[in-house]
Amino acid sequence: MRVGLFVPCYIDQLYPDVAKATVEVLERVGVPVEFPVEQTCCGQPMANTGCDADTQPLAERFVRIFAPFDYVVAPSGSCVAMVRHHYRDYFAGPLAGAAELVEAYDKVAARTFELCEFLHDVVDVQRFDATFPHRVGLHQSCHGLRELRLGPSSETMTAVVSKVGQLLERIDGLQLATAERPDECCGFGGTFAVNESDVSAAMGRDRIADHQQAGAEVLVAGDMSCLMHLQGLIRRDRTALPVMHVAQVLAGRPLRTDR
Repeated sequence: MRVGLFVPCYIDQLYPDVAKATVEVLERVGVPVEFPVEQTCCGQPMANTGCDADTQPLAERFVRIFAPFDYVVAPSGSCVAMVRHHYRDYFAGPLAGAAELVEAYDKVAARTFELCEFLHDVVDVQRFDATFPHRVGLHQSCHGLRELRLGPSSETMTAVVSKVGQLLERIDGLQLATAERPDECCGFGGTFAVNESDVSAAMGRDRIADHQQAGAEVLVAGDMSCLMHLQGLIRRDRTALPVMHVAQVLAGRPLRTDR
């Protein structure tokens, strides 16, 4: 089994330990990982702002680079959702310059997984070699819930398991702190946080307060973009609530309170 690791650009530049933790987790459960050094941004920031001409070559590059792999894994629900659900627009219609890649895209899209989704659905990990004796507040990103169905969404009212939550419960000592609104958006939304900064900050503070009232000692998520937004508010407000990516918890990183 060949597994290609896709590392989102903001993790590569700002949170490299998340990528390292991802590799450690996968290798510990017997999954060999390859990192294609030619990879670049998936193009999501450009797509979200309507810059289709700038997004298309990145989509084509991604498909060409990862086509040889049996699986593609990324520690980011939003990037995986971009590949799986939104890339097709760049191989057809007015941007039909990459029609020959449609078949390759279909295969890549079907084999691209968010980290926890891969560990839960493909590898079926039942126990992790890690200990984390803390109450964890789990923030589930909108892309992870609404596009990848990694957990239940209140608006759908369907029985969907929390794949991230189930994995975390398989770590010794870890307890999940249940928020009152476990599927609510943090307010980041990429450029939304810039264009609607006041609304974005208010939404983020609501999420932090919700996890605090639940008794969370640490805020954990599968998308570092959400945590980047929440961590900025936490630091600005001097709130005593550290954040960690789920890969760091699964890899056995200790809780640090000096962040």
